Amino acid sequence: MIVPGQVIVSGQVIVLELPFFELIEALLRPDIPFFRQAFLVGILASVAFGIVGTYVVVKRISYLAGAIAHCVLGGIGIGLYLQHKVGLTWFDPIYGAMISALLAALIIGLVSIYAKQREDTVIGALWASGMAIGLIFIAKTPGYVEPMSYLFGNILLVSPADIWRVVSLNLVVVGVVILFYHKFLAVCFDEEFARLQGLNTTFYNLLLLCLTALTVVLLMRVVGIIMVIALLTLPAAVAGTFSRTLGQMMLGATFCCLLFVVVGLSLSFTQDLPSGPTIILVAAAVYFVVLVFNRRKVRHPGKLPRRR
Repeated sequence: MIVPGQVIVSGQVIVLELPFFELIEALLRPDIPFFRQAFLVGILASVAFGIVGTYVVVKRISYLAGAIAHCVLGGIGIGLYLQHKVGLTWFDPIYGAMISALLAALIIGLVSIYAKQREDTVIGALWASGMAIGLIFIAKTPGYVEPMSYLFGNILLVSPADIWRVVSLNLVVVGVVILFYHKFLAVCFDEEFARLQGLNTTFYNLLLLCLTALTVVLLMRVVGIIMVIALLTLPAAVAGTFSRTLGQMMLGATFCCLLFVVVGLSLSFTQDLPSGPTIILVAAAVYFVVLVFNRRKVRHPGKLPRRR
């Protein structure tokens, strides 16, 4: 039986050492299920990244999302400390991450709404203090805890439980977006008019930030806390150059994110590179190519129409 990557030449079976066939073989091997799980969680994560990332880009709140992402480390550190030092074995660090992310989202959202004069200072303070708290608690946790796995992620370490968490997140994100699609649309594109029409823009802004916080927490395993903001913004930014409606941008961002994850994982496997940074570099490369192409297209729109 001939398998992918093998050809028959003069009656002999020859194995082709091609990266594509190595990748397919790795996905089919029963003794490395973690690789299939990494691909599955990457594909599933693209849904939440694409939808929530579209709102982050359109609303121009990437710096808020970045601050929330870095505050997550504080909750992780506290969770690890409670689990290993205090003895609360049931308190998974993911719970601490969710609590800290949601609190950060509410604080940052309220500050950005009601205290615009000191907004950047408060956000910067939360950004730095969240990471500092996390690193201190990690340092005081008995045993050796490697913070790099949280900061930079490792999609190859995802478990079946992580897959179910991402599925649950997708259901929540899709459900909330379907329920409040038009209200989110109004808040993103004309918040002042929506407020004059009686819409509670504060509530919907905070709801968007809370969705962003949950997305950051549950998907940080893919590329880590530091680089999770890249997958929230780059796919949506690429999709935005080809989209005319918010719905088209969401679909395009989801597809772009899926493409970046698959290509990044493939390159990391075949070239023996860390998965998270490779995914981000693929996304950044495509973004810069699209950016340059789009600017050249604007500067050189083509031939001018002839005068009659």
